[in-house]
Amino acid sequence: MTRDTRTRLLEASAQLFREQGYAGTGLKQITAAGEAPWGSLYHFFPGGKEQLGAEAVRHSGDRYLRLFDLVFAQADQDLGRSVLDMFRLSAEALERSEWGDGCPIATVALEVASTSEPLRHACAEVFASWELSLARRLAGAGIAEGRAKDVATYVLSAFEGALVLSRTAHDVRPLEVTAAMVAGTVRAELG
Repeated sequence: MTRDTRTRLLEASAQLFREQGYAGTGLKQITAAGEAPWGSLYHFFPGGKEQLGAEAVRHSGDRYLRLFDLVFAQADQDLGRSVLDMFRLSAEALERSEWGDGCPIATVALEVASTSEPLRHACAEVFASWELSLARRLAGAGIAEGRAKDVATYVLSAFEGALVLSRTAHDVRPLEVTAAMVAGTVRAELG
Protein backbone atom coordinates (compact mmCIF):
# COMPACT_ATOMS: atom_id res chain seq x y z
CA MET A 1 0.00 0.00 0.00
CA THR A 2 2.83 2.41 0.81
CA ARG A 3 4.38 2.07 -2.66
CA ASP A 4 0.97 2.37 -4.30
CA THR A 5 0.25 5.70 -2.60
CA ARG A 6 3.67 7.07 -3.53
CA THR A 7 3.27 5.94 -7.12
CA ARG A 8 -0.22 7.43 -7.33
CA LEU A 9 1.15 10.77 -6.12
CA LEU A 10 3.95 10.66 -8.70
CA GLU A 11 1.60 9.78 -11.53
CA ALA A 12 -1.00 12.35 -10.52
CA SER A 13 1.74 15.01 -10.32
CA ALA A 14 3.15 14.07 -13.70
CA GLN A 15 -0.28 14.22 -15.36
CA LEU A 16 -1.21 17.53 -13.76
CA PHE A 17 2.19 19.11 -14.51
CA ARG A 18 1.90 17.98 -18.14
CA GLU A 19 -1.57 19.49 -18.49
CA GLN A 20 -1.33 22.70 -16.48
CA GLY A 21 2.30 23.23 -15.57
CA TYR A 22 4.20 23.04 -12.32
CA ALA A 23 3.17 26.42 -10.90
CA GLY A 24 -0.44 25.91 -11.93
CA THR A 25 -0.72 22.68 -9.97
CA GLY A 26 -1.51 22.76 -6.27
CA LEU A 27 -0.63 20.14 -3.70
CA LYS A 28 -4.27 19.62 -2.75
CA GLN A 29 -5.01 18.95 -6.40
CA ILE A 30 -2.24 16.36 -6.49
CA THR A 31 -3.43 14.52 -3.39
CA ALA A 32 -7.02 14.55 -4.69
CA ALA A 33 -6.01 13.27 -8.14
CA GLY A 34 -3.75 10.67 -6.54
CA GLU A 35 -6.50 9.60 -4.14
CA ALA A 36 -4.02 9.99 -1.30
CA PRO A 37 -4.39 11.42 2.19
CA TRP A 38 -2.91 14.91 2.59
CA GLY A 39 -0.33 13.78 5.15
CA SER A 40 1.05 11.15 2.79
CA LEU A 41 2.44 13.84 0.52
CA TYR A 42 4.91 15.10 3.12
CA HIS A 43 5.53 11.57 4.38
CA PHE A 44 6.83 10.49 0.96
CA PHE A 45 8.17 13.87 -0.14
CA PRO A 46 9.47 15.71 2.94
CA GLY A 47 11.07 18.28 0.61
CA GLY A 48 7.58 19.36 -0.46
CA LYS A 49 6.44 20.25 -3.93
CA GLU A 50 9.93 20.76 -5.34
CA GLN A 51 11.04 17.25 -4.31
CA LEU A 52 7.77 15.79 -5.57
CA GLY A 53 8.19 17.69 -8.84
CA ALA A 54 11.73 16.45 -9.42
CA GLU A 55 10.74 12.87 -8.67
CA ALA A 56 7.63 13.13 -10.86
CA VAL A 57 9.79 14.42 -13.73
CA ARG A 58 12.14 11.44 -13.35
CA HIS A 59 9.20 9.05 -13.05
CA SER A 60 7.65 10.45 -16.26
CA GLY A 61 11.00 10.41 -17.99
CA ASP A 62 11.46 6.72 -17.24
CA ARG A 63 7.96 5.89 -18.49
CA TYR A 64 8.46 7.82 -21.72
CA LEU A 65 11.89 6.26 -22.25
CA ARG A 66 10.27 2.81 -22.08
CA LEU A 67 7.66 4.00 -24.59
CA PHE A 68 10.33 5.34 -26.95
CA ASP A 69 12.24 2.06 -26.62
CA LEU A 70 9.09 0.13 -27.57
CA VAL A 71 8.50 2.35 -30.59
CA PHE A 72 12.08 1.99 -31.75
CA ALA A 73 12.12 -1.78 -31.13
CA GLN A 74 8.99 -2.37 -33.22
CA ALA A 75 10.28 -0.82 -36.43
CA ASP A 76 12.57 -3.76 -37.31
CA GLN A 77 15.71 -1.65 -37.45
CA ASP A 78 14.14 1.00 -39.71
CA LEU A 79 15.01 3.98 -37.54
CA GLY A 80 13.42 6.38 -39.99
CA ARG A 81 10.11 4.53 -39.49
CA SER A 82 10.63 4.68 -35.72
CA VAL A 83 11.07 8.45 -35.89
CA LEU A 84 7.87 8.78 -37.92
CA ASP A 85 6.03 6.58 -35.41
CA MET A 86 7.32 8.60 -32.44
CA PHE A 87 6.08 11.86 -33.96
CA ARG A 88 2.77 10.29 -35.08
CA LEU A 89 2.01 8.87 -31.64
CA SER A 90 2.68 12.28 -30.08
CA ALA A 91 0.42 14.00 -32.62
CA GLU A 92 -2.35 11.51 -31.87
CA ALA A 93 -1.96 12.01 -28.10
CA LEU A 94 -2.14 15.79 -28.53
CA GLU A 95 -5.30 15.62 -30.59
CA ARG A 96 -6.94 13.05 -28.30
CA SER A 97 -6.24 15.20 -25.25
CA GLU A 98 -7.46 18.35 -26.99
CA TRP A 99 -3.92 19.75 -26.91
CA GLY A 100 -3.36 19.22 -23.18
CA ASP A 101 -1.08 16.17 -23.29
CA GLY A 102 2.31 17.54 -24.25
CA CYS A 103 5.73 16.37 -23.20
CA PRO A 104 5.75 16.06 -19.41
CA ILE A 105 9.39 17.11 -19.22
CA ALA A 106 9.32 20.08 -21.59
CA THR A 107 6.24 21.51 -19.91
CA VAL A 108 8.06 21.64 -16.57
CA ALA A 109 11.47 22.54 -18.03
CA LEU A 110 10.19 25.60 -19.87
CA GLU A 111 8.54 26.85 -16.72
CA VAL A 112 11.22 26.27 -14.06
CA ALA A 113 14.61 25.99 -15.77
CA SER A 114 15.74 29.32 -14.38
CA THR A 115 13.94 29.21 -11.03
CA SER A 116 14.51 25.73 -9.56
CA GLU A 117 17.83 23.94 -9.77
CA PRO A 118 16.44 20.59 -8.51
CA LEU A 119 13.73 20.62 -11.18
CA ARG A 120 16.11 21.86 -13.88
CA HIS A 121 18.53 19.06 -13.02
CA ALA A 122 15.75 16.45 -13.11
CA CYS A 123 14.62 17.68 -16.54
CA ALA A 124 18.20 17.76 -17.86
CA GLU A 125 18.81 14.20 -16.59
CA VAL A 126 15.70 12.91 -18.35
CA PHE A 127 16.51 14.61 -21.65
CA ALA A 128 20.09 13.28 -21.42
CA SER A 129 18.79 9.73 -20.84
CA TRP A 130 16.51 9.98 -23.89
CA GLU A 131 19.35 11.35 -26.00
CA LEU A 132 21.73 8.60 -24.85
CA SER A 133 19.20 5.87 -25.61
CA LEU A 134 18.62 7.21 -29.11
CA ALA A 135 22.34 7.71 -29.72
CA ARG A 136 22.97 4.06 -28.78
CA ARG A 137 20.31 2.92 -31.24
CA LEU A 138 21.76 5.09 -33.98
CA ALA A 139 25.28 3.84 -33.28
CA GLY A 140 24.00 0.27 -33.22
CA ALA A 141 22.52 0.85 -36.67
CA GLY A 142 25.89 1.94 -38.04
CA ILE A 143 26.34 5.67 -37.41
CA ALA A 144 29.71 6.56 -35.88
CA GLU A 145 29.39 7.09 -32.11
CA GLY A 146 30.18 10.84 -32.05
CA ARG A 147 27.93 11.49 -35.03
CA ALA A 148 25.17 9.34 -33.48
CA LYS A 149 25.18 11.59 -30.43
CA ASP A 150 24.84 14.68 -32.64
CA VAL A 151 22.00 13.13 -34.63
CA ALA A 152 20.25 12.11 -31.40
CA THR A 153 20.49 15.70 -30.15
CA TYR A 154 19.00 16.90 -33.43
CA VAL A 155 16.14 14.37 -33.35
CA LEU A 156 15.22 15.16 -29.75
CA SER A 157 15.47 18.92 -30.29
CA ALA A 158 13.35 18.79 -33.43
CA PHE A 159 10.79 16.54 -31.71
CA GLU A 160 10.44 18.76 -28.63
CA GLY A 161 10.26 21.92 -30.71
CA ALA A 162 7.61 20.48 -33.03
CA LEU A 163 5.62 19.28 -30.04
CA VAL A 164 5.63 22.76 -28.51
CA LEU A 165 4.62 24.36 -31.81
CA SER A 166 1.82 21.84 -32.39
CA ARG A 167 0.50 22.16 -28.88
CA THR A 168 0.53 25.94 -29.07
CA ALA A 169 -1.10 26.11 -32.52
CA HIS A 170 -3.58 23.30 -31.85
CA ASP A 171 -2.39 21.84 -35.13
CA VAL A 172 -0.35 18.66 -35.75
CA ARG A 173 1.22 20.09 -38.90
CA PRO A 174 4.50 21.09 -37.16
CA LEU A 175 4.86 17.50 -35.91
CA GLU A 176 4.04 16.05 -39.33
CA VAL A 177 6.40 18.33 -41.27
CA THR A 178 9.23 17.88 -38.79
CA ALA A 179 8.72 14.10 -38.65
CA ALA A 180 9.22 13.76 -42.40
CA MET A 181 12.35 15.92 -42.38
CA VAL A 182 13.87 14.24 -39.34
CA ALA A 183 13.15 10.73 -40.66
CA GLY A 184 14.77 11.71 -43.94
CA THR A 185 17.84 12.97 -42.13
CA VAL A 186 18.13 9.79 -40.06
CA ARG A 187 17.80 7.62 -43.18
CA ALA A 188 20.43 9.69 -44.99
CA GLU A 189 22.81 9.34 -42.02
CA LEU A 190 22.37 5.57 -42.18
CA GLY A 191 23.31 5.62 -45.83
